[in-house]
Amino acid sequence: MSAKEDSTPSDIEIVNEPEVPDNLPVMPLKNFVLFPRMTAPLIITSEQSKKLVGNLSERTPHFITVLQREEEIDEAHLTKDDIYRVGCVTRLIKTLNFPDGSTHILVEGMSRCTLKSLNTKSDYPTAKYRMITETEDTSLETEALARNASEKFQQIVTMSPHLPDELAIAIFNMDAPEQLSDLLATNLPVPIEICQSLLADNQPGRRLKTLMEFLNREFQIQKLGNKIQSKVNESFSKTQREIFLREQLRTIQKELGEDDPQATELLELEKALEVAKLPKQARAAADKELQRLKSVPPASPEHGVIRTYLDVLAELPWNQFTEDHLDILAAEKILNKDHYGLEKVKDRILEYLSVLKLKKDMKGPILCLAGPPGVGKTSLGKSVARALGREFVRMSLGGLHDEAEIRGHRRTYIGAMPGRIVESIRRCGANNPVFMLDEIDKVGTDFRGDPASALLEVLDPEQNSTFNDHYLDVDFDLSKVLFITTANQLDPIPGPLRDRMEVIHISGYTVQEKTNIARRYLVPKAVKAHGLKRAQIKFTKDALEGIIGGYTAEAGVRNLERQIANVCRKVARRFAEGKTRPVEITLRKLKGFLGPVKIEKDVAERESIPGVVTGLAWTPYGGDILFIEASRMAGKGQLILTGSLGDVMKESARAALSFLQSHATDFQLDEALFATSDIHIHVPAGATPKDGPSAGIAIALAILSILQNKSVRPDLAMTGEISLRGRVLPIGGLKEKVLAASRAGIKHIMLPEKNKIDLDEIPAEVKKKLTFKTVKNIDQALRYALKLSEQE
Repeated sequence: MSAKEDSTPSDIEIVNEPEVPDNLPVMPLKNFVLFPRMTAPLIITSEQSKKLVGNLSERTPHFITVLQREEEIDEAHLTKDDIYRVGCVTRLIKTLNFPDGSTHILVEGMSRCTLKSLNTKSDYPTAKYRMITETEDTSLETEALARNASEKFQQIVTMSPHLPDELAIAIFNMDAPEQLSDLLATNLPVPIEICQSLLADNQPGRRLKTLMEFLNREFQIQKLGNKIQSKVNESFSKTQREIFLREQLRTIQKELGEDDPQATELLELEKALEVAKLPKQARAAADKELQRLKSVPPASPEHGVIRTYLDVLAELPWNQFTEDHLDILAAEKILNKDHYGLEKVKDRILEYLSVLKLKKDMKGPILCLAGPPGVGKTSLGKSVARALGREFVRMSLGGLHDEAEIRGHRRTYIGAMPGRIVESIRRCGANNPVFMLDEIDKVGTDFRGDPASALLEVLDPEQNSTFNDHYLDVDFDLSKVLFITTANQLDPIPGPLRDRMEVIHISGYTVQEKTNIARRYLVPKAVKAHGLKRAQIKFTKDALEGIIGGYTAEAGVRNLERQIANVCRKVARRFAEGKTRPVEITLRKLKGFLGPVKIEKDVAERESIPGVVTGLAWTPYGGDILFIEASRMAGKGQLILTGSLGDVMKESARAALSFLQSHATDFQLDEALFATSDIHIHVPAGATPKDGPSAGIAIALAILSILQNKSVRPDLAMTGEISLRGRVLPIGGLKEKVLAASRAGIKHIMLPEKNKIDLDEIPAEVKKKLTFKTVKNIDQALRYALKLSEQE
């Protein structure tokens, strides 16, 4: 309390009633303030208070109740600092002793009082006091406050279930503001400190002003509480009404001899679960949920959740599978009919089919088809399914970030559903489909989990026989599924996941392969798609090769398909305009259909310039060629590198310069030339980032070419990593690089000695057009390149 609240007001009139002794026992109260004219029960537990009550008599039943300042005080050593100065003279009405040793008393507050002195030497504290007479307040403001407070409190009593109706009657018949304020303070949720300040205030008008804030707050709380309760009761009543009506409907149907829809529904669900032949674990979970479903009312949201779960269990193909076509020759015929080339993939599928024919319970392999876009990875999955006679399921993983897409949502969530793998198998109706996981290298990771980690269990033949979907919460066997994944790059795939897959690299197509693919598949498909007949349009071989070489530059055949479709659209327009003469697409007519040639093979025709060398690069979209340009200028021996080069490529350039500087005499170079010149290395297409060690040999040759002022023939391309000691180290992606060189018009290729074994993968028609030179060290490579250029 503040000093003002704890002190006796200056305008208080002090009176002593003769019937009440001047010295009264003092009883401290914890968290309770007794007001005059109020009756309240008290529980006495301390020995001092029990002795105080025991010494009271009918002649002197009075004592003083006062609020203690702290939660716990020592009544045996009570001081004036432990209690407030203003209390209430109280009269004992009734005493009851209980077996547990406590004493219950009923008391009535009589008047406010101020303690003058405190005596603690006896068995219980006593005090001399002064009565406080309240100030009469007959102002209009006080009267208005009293009337407003009375009406507001009556409304609160009406709305509150905890306040008796008699209290409203008592308030209605109460005219004195001082009585009204004390009654309100007793029955409103007012903080204990405010109650003590109200007890210390002898002006009713001031007390009513303080209480109006709590009256308004309690009124709003009760009003809002009743509104919420009304809505709950309305909703509950509606639910009860539905349950009641459904029970009546069930009874009426029973009397009429009709079937109960709910019982029929449960019976059909039980039959579906029986037909599904669930494993032991799944059957136990289904039976448990089925019993729950019978006890849950149909109107309950839980009923729908359980029913959906049981439907999923019943519809999953636990024991349904398709019979495999084990005719190896027929399967090979289907694969060859659908796809040209791709011999490695076809051989692996036929090997799997052969082993499956001998061993029926073989687990499905996990294949990963890695290669540039447009080479037929995705469409190959459909052909595999057709060759095996299985269902085909495709699931795109590109941009997938949520782990629940793989493992499902737990049924505690609203709208939970199985993962896409289980859901796809449920829809296809067989537990042994060909399941294609497309674009596995483009799986993302964020706060919702790591889908790549969830795939570890799916793509492990030793674990996926007990795959646990979070929604099902029971094991499902995926070991019979033939998983085929596709990727453009292997680097983004986490190591543990890549280790679980058998990677089959698919390189780009040669011109001959593209021509055959266009003739066998793309042209018939485009002719049919554009409403034409085979007799109305014909593509010559030269025309197809012209489209491949002059209008597309890709490892796959997607752009080729677009250009063929472009020609078909123009031919279709001619027939739509009324022309009937068949159209033959020749090389000479291509310009009229597709416009000027977009891709010029200018490598062979490029003029030889010192300091310019052709290198080979690998990209996720196939191989490519790049030009390494070197320039020398007066300077201080600096190496300038431009063209968006990565750190590895920059290190290769520094290693090449260091090797040439340390072997200057071997190449008849003036050592002072390195100290007085700056070397600038640039790789065109500066907006495209470039990195990797395989351009080391090309950079070294470009620097030597500019220093010796000797040109390198433009139809010579090279690839190979170099070491500081002059060794030429092996590189990867050789097939893609060679195919890119062939498309660009290159005639000679120089490569590391250890990559000689990779030449077996190069198609024979490409090998015939190229000359290959393998080298072990930089010295051998540089001398060969310069000598070959001299023969040009």
